[in-house]
Amino acid sequence: MRNLANPFTLRERGIMGMNQRNFSYIGRYNDRALYPNVDDKLKTKTLALEYGIAVPDLIGVIRYQHQVTHVFDILAKHNGFCIKPAKGSGGKGILVILHSDANGYQKPSGDYVPKDEIIRHISNILAGLFSLGGTADVAVIEALIEFDPIFDGLSHEGVPDIRLIVFQGYPMMAMLRLSTHASDGKANLHQGAVGVGIDIATGKAKRAVQYDQPITTHPDTGKKLADIQISDWQQLLYLSAGCFEMSGLAYLGADIVLDKQKGPLVLELNARPGLAIQIANGIGMLPRLKAIEAMDRRRTKSIAERVDYAIKNFNN
Repeated sequence: MRNLANPFTLRERGIMGMNQRNFSYIGRYNDRALYPNVDDKLKTKTLALEYGIAVPDLIGVIRYQHQVTHVFDILAKHNGFCIKPAKGSGGKGILVILHSDANGYQKPSGDYVPKDEIIRHISNILAGLFSLGGTADVAVIEALIEFDPIFDGLSHEGVPDIRLIVFQGYPMMAMLRLSTHASDGKANLHQGAVGVGIDIATGKAKRAVQYDQPITTHPDTGKKLADIQISDWQQLLYLSAGCFEMSGLAYLGADIVLDKQKGPLVLELNARPGLAIQIANGIGMLPRLKAIEAMDRRRTKSIAERVDYAIKNFNN
């Protein structure tokens, strides 16, 4: 994917840029009135449960400042958990605790968080410190995800997730995101996480990048990335495709995790998914987007039909 700065090369490879994404797809196909369905993680979870879409278990919700000190009554029943802002973005404000003991609450890094820091963190969430636009927010507490053993040695201090871009209900491009020491345990490619392009048809790794440059092994663990094969792949495709009806958004990113016990779970949805997935896959999205746009829409296609089309046509 080198020399892609040349606009002619970009066009030839079908690479979509930010302006085209914003105007031709997000602006054209996504009704802004539906953005709260995905911008508010609590609303997303509620909708998902209504539509029978698997999500991480909800432990509790803190809505008001006077409730903050009562959070420990909720946490006492759970050894591990995740506290996140309902309206956060880019992984900001997410606090993951693996377990608690006499020393406090232990993060994946091994550092301990005392009770007063938990209170401060939730208060900051309620004040809107991590929310889109700085608006007042609520703190969502979820059960800890135990990632699937297939990811052992493939992520540093974080849970690997699979980002699928879904257009008109068709899962059309996929990428596995692996946290690194450089990304501080976050699955954010701009911060140094690894992006692994995944074949839509098979769930197998195609290529991997870090900082937009091809790599073959995880920078922290040395594990080979070409050996990755995501289990329950077709179930992930069905799950992501169903997010179209659930959210009402025609162009979206579905972030899915593989839990050791519960299988694929939708972590969150994004109405403005990034474009780095094209770099990870080594191909552009435009040919696939245009193929879907050209379809005859006189009959509504089922989830199974859409997934079958994606498997047969987006396998390169």
